[in-house]
Amino acid sequence: EIKNYDKFTQSENAAKVKEDLDLLENVTLNIAVTGKSGSGKSTFVNALLGLDGDEGAAETRVMETTMKAIRCSHPTMTNVKIWDLPGISTPNFKAKNYLKEVKFETYDFFVIISTVRFKENNIMLAKEIQNMKNIFYFVRSKIDNDSRAEAWKKNYREEDLLSKIRQNCEENLKTVGNPKVFLISTFELGKYDFQRLIYSLEENLSEHTRSA
Repeated sequence: EIKNYDKFTQSENAAKVKEDLDLLENVTLNIAVTGKSGSGKSTFVNALLGLDGDEGAAETRVMETTMKAIRCSHPTMTNVKIWDLPGISTPNFKAKNYLKEVKFETYDFFVIISTVRFKENNIMLAKEIQNMKNIFYFVRSKIDNDSRAEAWKKNYREEDLLSKIRQNCEENLKTVGNPKVFLISTFELGKYDFQRLIYSLEENLSEHTRSA
C-alpha cells in the first residue's frame, strides 16, 4: 500500500508540475501607461498595440477600475495587457492616492510619459512606484515636434538635440536614481528610441515569466 501511495503521489506531482509549466507560458504582463493629459498616452498605447488611430484601439479596449483605466489586449501577444491610465494632472495630485485608485497591484511596471520636462507629479509618482519596488520607464514623447522647432537654427544637428534632451531628462530625474528614459515620436516609430523600448519590454516579459 505504501508503494502504491508513493506511485500515486509522484504521478500527481508530475501532473501538477506540467500544469504549472503550462501556466508559465501564459503569464500575463500588465503594462500601465500614465502621464499628464495631452502627453500622447493614448497614441502611445496605440503604437504599442500596432494600431493606427484611436478608433481602431477603442474596439479592443475594456473599461476597468473606479478611475476608468482602459485595458487593451495586444493583438499578437495575448499575454500582454496594456492599460491606459487616467491623467495625473489634477491640481491636488497625491501619488499614493492615485496608485491606490488605479489598483497599483494590477500592474507589473509603469510607463510615465511627458512631452517636456518631467514635472513634479511625474517624479512623485515614480518615487511611490520605486518605494513599492516596481519597475518604471520614462518616455519623452513628441520628439518630432522638438526637432522641427530647432531645425531652422544654423548648424542644427538632430543628434546634438537628442543628446541635450536626454541629458536634461536625466538631470531632471536624478532624485529617482538612474531610470530608463526613451525618446520617441509616435508618428515616426522607426526613429529615436521606440524600437529600443520594445526590446526592453520584451526583456521584462521574459524576466517576469522567470520570476513567476
